[in-house]
Amino acid sequence: MDEFFPWQQANWELFNRYLNQQRVPQALLINGSKGLGKQSLATQFAKSLLCSSRLTTGQGCGHCNSCKLFRAETHPDFITITPEEEGKVIGIDAIRALIIKLALKPQFDSYRVVLINPADKLNNASANAFLKCLEEPNERTCMILLTESTAKLPATILSRCQKMLVTKPDMQTAQAWLNTQQITNAEILLNLAQGAPLLAKDYAAAGTLPMRQQCFNDWINIAHNKANPIEIAEQWHKQQLSAIIFWMIAWVVDMIKCTHRTEAANRYNPDLETALQELAAKLNLKDLYRFYDALLQSKQKLDTSINKQLMFEELLILWSQLNQGG
Repeated sequence: MDEFFPWQQANWELFNRYLNQQRVPQALLINGSKGLGKQSLATQFAKSLLCSSRLTTGQGCGHCNSCKLFRAETHPDFITITPEEEGKVIGIDAIRALIIKLALKPQFDSYRVVLINPADKLNNASANAFLKCLEEPNERTCMILLTESTAKLPATILSRCQKMLVTKPDMQTAQAWLNTQQITNAEILLNLAQGAPLLAKDYAAAGTLPMRQQCFNDWINIAHNKANPIEIAEQWHKQQLSAIIFWMIAWVVDMIKCTHRTEAANRYNPDLETALQELAAKLNLKDLYRFYDALLQSKQKLDTSINKQLMFEELLILWSQLNQGG
């Protein structure tokens, strides 16, 4: 039997109430940050809805024909809609194909489940087409939509969905779970992952901490005029851009907190505290805020066609100038 994650207990209890009261939503929108297991939770919901002998906990039995088909990823009443390529939109052709499938009755006696992940990748045309599915719901069909940002979804779709928020666990729960996964440096990884346990686990597997340390060393060397910003930008833009932007934002935020003398426990990078304090002591607070604004603007441009290397060059040159009194 599959298990949901410890921090999803309240989500599962709510879903189980839907089942017990026979009030399963026709459209359920699951929202939450990256790394909280939204897809895993939605998959368990789907498995339960399709199961013909679900347990008293609401979970799928794992043994019936539906559960076996689900495990083999061949269940005819489980439909997934995703972008053809990561980062791309969900086009209207995918929704047209879905509408054709929904015109037929479910093949089994339980529910039919449609999982759309991520729902915010629906473009205008596909969102409008999908809206018809929500306005004219089909027999025994539950739509499950996943998103990290409800703001990216049209209000017309939001208004027709039951909402479920997956929240981050407290630090103790998250660290305890990471310990069961034999993850070291759990606290630092969780800080980098903004409290998302699965993202912290991914960071551990990807060797993120050594990569972050190397980037931090480069950043320090630029501040001390020991490295060329343009050369470092050329190296960085080939790596995990969103991660590096976040690291820089976190370093600057911690420097600002150092200036305001906040407790170390409230910082993103407690392991880098000494170096960040030394940098903060030499910089003007207004300059730090100016650099922070530039980082936030650059973060918003990551999903655009902007020249990423040039963007990093501008950021690192600005960082160098701030440290040289520019």
